[in-house]
Amino acid sequence: MRLKKAAGAIGAYIEDIDLADTAELEDAFADIHSALLDHGVLFLRNQQVEPRVFQTLARRFGQVEGHPAYPVVAGADDVQILESTEAAPSKIEAWHTDMTFRPAPPAITLLHGQIIPEYGGDTLWASTSAAFAALSAPMQEFLVELEAVHDFRHGFQESLAEPGGQERLQPAIDANPPVTHPLVITHPDSGRRALYVNSLFTTHIVGLSADESRGILEFLYQHTVTDEFTVRLHWQEGTIAIWDNRLTQHKPINDFFPQHRKMHRVTIAGDRPAG
Repeated sequence: MRLKKAAGAIGAYIEDIDLADTAELEDAFADIHSALLDHGVLFLRNQQVEPRVFQTLARRFGQVEGHPAYPVVAGADDVQILESTEAAPSKIEAWHTDMTFRPAPPAITLLHGQIIPEYGGDTLWASTSAAFAALSAPMQEFLVELEAVHDFRHGFQESLAEPGGQERLQPAIDANPPVTHPLVITHPDSGRRALYVNSLFTTHIVGLSADESRGILEFLYQHTVTDEFTVRLHWQEGTIAIWDNRLTQHKPINDFFPQHRKMHRVTIAGDRPAG
């Protein structure tokens, strides 16, 4: 196994490993997990693994968590299907951290490229820990005392506006009322601090006026995705991306229509974020 940095602040490629080889994965897993803590997101090319094998790989990182809005692969119920076509295009285009509308959002996400368009469809990641570290000391001290509200409805407002969307998503709405998280969290394993707001699910900062909250959030959203804090992946069939949701945001680029794009995803449960 070889490690190659993908960008200055975030991301690394892992090379010369076959994740379908159980013995090889057993020997390398500790190094893979350590690299994930160091780099935030890992990329592995040419991983032709079946959904059940992908599911087994994901389970090594922890307990799997489902998602209320996505179908799953038959025979591999932990593997969600993320699919975009001309008839049913993806509606998520904003920078975000996965499922922060939950009291204990996922710790880790794994994505496996199945059907990749000939052009477009890249994904960007940003280091929320690098973004926090780059803030001035007075700003850091101010932010660590704050909390923000995250809401499922805010993230799925386009789907809710579709005909029948309210009825289809009502069980998920009922199961996911708004939650409050620290605006700055501490990673439970590395101790690194990271910003923990995102434009998809965060609605406001607790205790501030609407104008104050909006102004600070807009600044943080833009600051977090400063070019120097980001990395970009051009997908290929068989590429696997593994990222730590507690240290990153990500954004799909939906510039590939009318082509077809299909991914398999597994999310790993996390603890309630702590400041």
